[in-house]
Amino acid sequence: MCSPTRASLMTGFYPQRYGSQFDGALSAKNTQGGLPLEAETIAEVLQKNGYTTGCFGKWHLGYEAPFLPNNQGFDEFRGLLSGDGDFHSRVDRSGNEDWWENDQPVKESGYTTDLLTKHSIEFMKENRENPFFLYLPHLAIHFPWQGPTDHPHRVAGTSYHQDKFGIIPDPANVAPHVKAMVEALDAGVGRIIGALDELGLTENTLVVFTSDNGGYLNYGKQFQKISSNAPYRGQKTEVYEGGHRVPTIFSLPGKITPGISDALTHSNDLFPTFQQIAGLKPATKDGLDLTSHLLNAEEVPDRNLYWRTRTHGAVRTGPWKLCSTENTAQLFHLNDDPSESTDLADRYPERVQALMDAWKGWNNAMNVTAQRYGLSTP
Repeated sequence: MCSPTRASLMTGFYPQRYGSQFDGALSAKNTQGGLPLEAETIAEVLQKNGYTTGCFGKWHLGYEAPFLPNNQGFDEFRGLLSGDGDFHSRVDRSGNEDWWENDQPVKESGYTTDLLTKHSIEFMKENRENPFFLYLPHLAIHFPWQGPTDHPHRVAGTSYHQDKFGIIPDPANVAPHVKAMVEALDAGVGRIIGALDELGLTENTLVVFTSDNGGYLNYGKQFQKISSNAPYRGQKTEVYEGGHRVPTIFSLPGKITPGISDALTHSNDLFPTFQQIAGLKPATKDGLDLTSHLLNAEEVPDRNLYWRTRTHGAVRTGPWKLCSTENTAQLFHLNDDPSESTDLADRYPERVQALMDAWKGWNNAMNVTAQRYGLSTP
């Protein structure tokens, strides 16, 4: 989900190290709390080493001071603090106007995706002569599902917790709205890449494109045909592959050879990778520095990967993956069964137990760290 992946990307650590608040999205109904200020972000590291840092988009790591981007290493911020906002009126689901320039609310007309692209390009132009770090967490394709030509939905002062999806004439087929959002985002990415070319920065800039989670296939019984995670099982919020296996693109012309990699990587890996690319010694993190894989096609070391939501856990080692709740355990072999359709738990009970023990050890380590921050654990 949104907040956990953002915490992971920003810090290089599993988000559960920052408490059970990151077992899901930070709540719009409980705006207190956020990513602890003691957590060192990649923006802070780069800022201290001469980079100008900008965040343009959805923050969702704290709704109120002091948990704001300018206190977490960003020189400039333009966007929304909450988890979702109307793409035209910029009102969040609690009915608050949610569009900020640094720590001050501002008004701005236009379609959110286009505005974030515009401000990002302006940031690059202003800092073309100096090292910069641009973090562009687009709101699209999060609901409300609104393409550029869809109507505004929200007005300030009205709660949309029960009506957060936008104006959808045919709830059985949300796909046309999402398609329009994807196309607007894609056009924005094209403008970013074009601006790098125009500024002569392409061969000296690492560009990374990825997502924070898989898409929704449906939402409740009403909204259907939202997006697709095929051939993978599950959707956003779930620990099946459809919930967290996402595409990632790294581009650094002249240094990264074009091609396709099947390496098992994680959002935790971005922090140490960015440090290495910037010429800094990577810090000890849960993530791995991927530079040797990206530049020299070296293998990414084997390791276990872990997930935790409020109700489910998962662990993966090599091709084996265990998905569990308090009462159930499912075992899959992803090389043979990437769609997680055949549960092998009864056939391999010893492997199930070994993976469950590994997950419990990881979970305990996460809770110990969270307690050091004075944060709640499950």
